[in-house]
Amino acid sequence: MRFNLTTKQKNETTNYEGEKAYALTSQAELYTTVVTSSLSDKFYEKATDRINRLRELIAKNDPEFVAKLAVYTREKMYLRSIPLVMAVELAKAQSGNPVVGKTVARVVLRADEIMELLAYYQLANDRKDTKKLNKLSKQLQKGLSNAFNKFDEYQFAKYDRQTEIKLKDALFLIHPKAKDEYQQVLFNKIAQDLLATPYTWETELSALGQQKFENDAARKAAVKAKWEELIASGKIGYMALMRNLRNILEAEVDYEFVQMLCSQLTDAKAIAKSKQLPFRFLSAYRELKSVKSGYASIVMSALETAVMQTASNISGFNENTKVWIACDVSGSMQKRISAKSSIMNYDIGLMLAMLLKARCKNVVTGMFGDTWKVISMPGQNILSNVDEFYRREGEVGYSTNGYLVIKDLLRSKIVVDKVMLFTDCQLWNSNGSAETISGLWKQYKQIAPNARLYLFDLAGYGNTPLNTMDGDVYLVAGWSDKIFEVLAAIEDGSNAVAEIEKVVL
Repeated sequence: MRFNLTTKQKNETTNYEGEKAYALTSQAELYTTVVTSSLSDKFYEKATDRINRLRELIAKNDPEFVAKLAVYTREKMYLRSIPLVMAVELAKAQSGNPVVGKTVARVVLRADEIMELLAYYQLANDRKDTKKLNKLSKQLQKGLSNAFNKFDEYQFAKYDRQTEIKLKDALFLIHPKAKDEYQQVLFNKIAQDLLATPYTWETELSALGQQKFENDAARKAAVKAKWEELIASGKIGYMALMRNLRNILEAEVDYEFVQMLCSQLTDAKAIAKSKQLPFRFLSAYRELKSVKSGYASIVMSALETAVMQTASNISGFNENTKVWIACDVSGSMQKRISAKSSIMNYDIGLMLAMLLKARCKNVVTGMFGDTWKVISMPGQNILSNVDEFYRREGEVGYSTNGYLVIKDLLRSKIVVDKVMLFTDCQLWNSNGSAETISGLWKQYKQIAPNARLYLFDLAGYGNTPLNTMDGDVYLVAGWSDKIFEVLAAIEDGSNAVAEIEKVVL
């Protein structure tokens, strides 16, 4: 019996389908787990199990790497909840480490996240008595104190809600030191419940809802006028704008305001500032498909233009780069990312795949389940392409036979530069043959020695169907279009973990 096994043998494992797979390093596993988490149950893993695995991984990793990953996930991957969870769990594991305070200050980017972090701290420490938040971690307190000085009156007032942990509660608990006289006046207003009511679409429509009208026609006219006022003000946040497209069109606003709306949706600076996850555009687009408005198609086109701008910075693909893009449409991919969302991992994979396709000149796209099928699509219409794939997913069945993608390349003797698989990485062979994607890739490398295979992990279960330590196989994970920055880094000889290490705390 051999005990000193090679690295390749040591990381062999099995996936949730019982197929041979490869375990990731603790850093890579933490990365894939975090950037694909919405704190909801997944197909193969409950949310509580993921949190427990996250705790174990935090304990295994260097605290500074954990801190950098939390910041990376918040600032680059645009996820909100999981970085807060990481900050609290890091505080539990490293209570006196100054890196905790730095992490907290960086991941809290909205005023309501102060209360969200405290709510998770209470939950994670199983606090149920009257003093649920006593003995707060000093480093958490320091980080939140710094966070309090980030926000102005409008930002505080916007999120001063009647939740279990209120803004005033957080102020009294944290005792932040004001950075200047203005900030102290603001803290006093919070303590005395004197914050000015902010001008937001919620407050404006809420005030409108309290008014009495002669009849429904008068109420409808007032709602229309209010939406037109809000659009003209330019003060509706980008996310709020996308979430209210149906409401705006159903209010029957005039064409000039539809034009303003489309202009705001397609504004490059507004898109960049909003830091929207790509699937948010898909949700907004789908919401409009059943709206009975003659202007719906105009707004849908504006969303197509907007999402194309998110693809504009994807690099590394010229007219000679041959690419195959394969989307996993198996049953395990068809799990909603949260209870309140209609978006599934399946949708995220299709969305990212179509973003990538929009930047490629020489590209074949398709989907795999029981079978693998090539489906050609126009290069530009990203959102409608996603919906076309969605409409046709039943054509290939619901297994996870990703090996068929490589088998097709071998059989056809097609030499490509890059193979991109958008998947939850739980691939197996449901046909009972001995063929595996790992074995077929080794064969394919004999006819295409320069080919690279990229696994875009959308679920973060902690293993991959191929060994990413050799054979030009690379792992990228996440739901943001920023994953393509990792892709570019790989092209330059780096990797995802190295990109995270570059974060300056």
